[in-house]
Amino acid sequence: MADIEPLGVDQVYRRCSEKSLEFETTDALDPLGEPVGQDRLLQALRFGTGIRNHGFNLFVLGPRGVDRHALVRRFLENRAADEPAPPDWCYVYNFSEPDCPRALRLKAGDGRRLRRDMDGFIEELRTGVAAVFESEEYQSRMQDIQDEFEQRQQKGLSSIGEEANESGIALISTPGGFTLAPMQDGEVLEPDEYEKLPDDEREKIEEKVAELQKKLQQEIQRVPALRKELRNRIRELNEEMILFALGGPVRELKDHWSHEPDVIAHLDAAREHVVENAEALRGRRGSGPPEELLERFRVNLLVDNAEAEGAPVIYEDLPTHHHLVGWIEHQMRNGALYTDVSMIRPGALHRANGGYLILDARRVLSHPMAWESIKRVLFSGDVRIESLERLYGLVSTASLQPENMPVSVKVVLVGERLLYYLLAHYDPDFLELFKVEADFADDIERSEDNHMLYARMLASLAKRTETSPLDRSAVARMIEHASRLADDQRKLTADDRVLRDVLMEAGYWADEAKSQVVTSEHVQRAIDERNVRAGRLRQASLEQIGRGTVMVSTSGETVAQINGLSVIQLGDFRFGRPSRITATARPGHGQVVDIEREVELGGPIHSKGVLILSRFIASRYAAESELSLSGSIVFEQSYGGVDGDSASLAECCVLLSAISGVPLRQHLSVTGSVNQHGLVQAVGGISEKVEGFFDVCCQAGELDGHGVLVPAANVEHLMVKPEVREAVADGRFRIYPVDNVDEALELLTGLAAGELDKDGSFPEDSFNRRVADRLKEFARIARKSRGKGDANGEGDGEENG
Repeated sequence: MADIEPLGVDQVYRRCSEKSLEFETTDALDPLGEPVGQDRLLQALRFGTGIRNHGFNLFVLGPRGVDRHALVRRFLENRAADEPAPPDWCYVYNFSEPDCPRALRLKAGDGRRLRRDMDGFIEELRTGVAAVFESEEYQSRMQDIQDEFEQRQQKGLSSIGEEANESGIALISTPGGFTLAPMQDGEVLEPDEYEKLPDDEREKIEEKVAELQKKLQQEIQRVPALRKELRNRIRELNEEMILFALGGPVRELKDHWSHEPDVIAHLDAAREHVVENAEALRGRRGSGPPEELLERFRVNLLVDNAEAEGAPVIYEDLPTHHHLVGWIEHQMRNGALYTDVSMIRPGALHRANGGYLILDARRVLSHPMAWESIKRVLFSGDVRIESLERLYGLVSTASLQPENMPVSVKVVLVGERLLYYLLAHYDPDFLELFKVEADFADDIERSEDNHMLYARMLASLAKRTETSPLDRSAVARMIEHASRLADDQRKLTADDRVLRDVLMEAGYWADEAKSQVVTSEHVQRAIDERNVRAGRLRQASLEQIGRGTVMVSTSGETVAQINGLSVIQLGDFRFGRPSRITATARPGHGQVVDIEREVELGGPIHSKGVLILSRFIASRYAAESELSLSGSIVFEQSYGGVDGDSASLAECCVLLSAISGVPLRQHLSVTGSVNQHGLVQAVGGISEKVEGFFDVCCQAGELDGHGVLVPAANVEHLMVKPEVREAVADGRFRIYPVDNVDEALELLTGLAAGELDKDGSFPEDSFNRRVADRLKEFARIARKSRGKGDANGEGDGEENG
């Protein structure tokens, strides 16, 4: 019988010696620039941000708890600070195609200057044009033109009037136009007097009137042409005056922007547009140019990098299609939707142009068309602003179609590992566009050197969160808690989010205690308070066990009954809970029924564990014969799903107890998985499982030699709470490491397990001998039962025959 010693207190918890921390408080430490233990990640980030070839965008993988976005952003901001600021981008009115605004690329800071210059140009149009049209010179020249055309019009009519007078005919102007009437002695004849004239005289008058009427008609037909000529002369005058008024400002602008050919072309087009719309710019008397016309000359500074220090680093927390590629706003005017160049809005891809864009992969995939929009931009290298309504063909109204804007941006997606693998498998474009995989380490090595690096990281967290400095005891306690979070005495968690939360809460309790520094007591209180806040269900579970509602035995010995251990995860909080596992055994055909599986409460991994232990039993006790066994295993009072193989050691022991009839000690609980050779394998949540059974035993008032059997491979994963360590040190609670099923059976039964001798038999009075003998008895009963069945079957056949 193996002599298995329980673990010592130093084996169930690895302390951090304060002597290894060479400082008084974290104020004396230099902040840590880079995260601890993330060398692989940092190397991938350096490579991904350094290479500029197409498709080398990054996908940062990591567990959800790690503050991935903040770490990636800090790295990119440090790198971007040494890179040049990207250019400004503007949209301006396209005078040749009004529905297609033009994109202008300018040096950083020039966008503001161009906008300011064009605002000044607009103000010059607003005030200068009005002043020109109100000047005496303009009024005088306008009057001269109008007088000239008035004289030309009157000259033709006057000649007709004189000819009519000489012929005794009057040219009369009426509201309806001009008319001709005969005169006598300077007076217009009345109709009755005209009728008294001789026929030959009337005929002569009518012939002359017809002749004059024809000339009058010709003269009147010249009036529209004269008016058109008048308008042309006035327009030429207006253009001349506007060019005179704006000639100086336009020349100054062109001289100032001579280094930007695109701006010069825009200024030339703007000047031509001003000339073409000189009459409209004049506006109504006293009202000045219309604002709608002036807005055409305004510059929409879409991306302003005037104050940028290095390349931009943009994090878009709502990555919808519009927020990524931009959108065009509309206003309601006179019952209709209206838009112009000034209503074009930039997206994250515009703002990150020339730099880095950080996106949460899950959020991108949850918004319609966002993922497809990113892929299109990365493939094409330019951004097209288009609404979802137009993309889906839901609207057919005309709108602006801004010129596509070229972009050079490094996209950094941040997400869980599962998302990365799913995209790599199902999206053929993914690996073509995101060639760099940057994977966060879940934990880091715990060593003396890393203790100091971890202390510097905690110092950085304290400064960023404006928390009081930590003394050595607080840092040591935080390092120990980091090992607990990593479930490993030789590791430290890389989840700085949880550490930051604990640190801030410890700072709060330090402030409450009027302490200038955070000590280990404040850290411990922060940890305890977090557990209390999240521990309602844990407390309810303990209460149910204490009242006997959920049956868990912690004393005595019982056949076919054992205490298994499981872990319940609720958000960031998890706790261990013991569960009663029972088994039955009878003669059969080598079948072990997993009741959880039969009722569809057991998961595939749990079912796999049951199949493995059944094959272990068959290979050990019936290696050369048929296993005659019909067994069943169940988690009692389990009404939810059960999965995982961490209970397979307990299930194996309880099934063997049911077969052999040997009782199991109920003051011990068991966790661990089993392989087909009976070796015990490591499981997760080992500290919580130990603490779960410890709490139940303490609640029952029975803490005298109680304990837990754990896989020997899990010893270095133990980081139990202070109460457990105290009980272990006093010998009141024991944690036994086991390597195989036999060691577990010896602890649970007090019997030697026994090994096969050269004849293939187990020693007398050993546990395995009792199992083997009972299975032989099962086989004998099964053969006898089959023999009776065969005999009955033959007799019936003869009788019926």
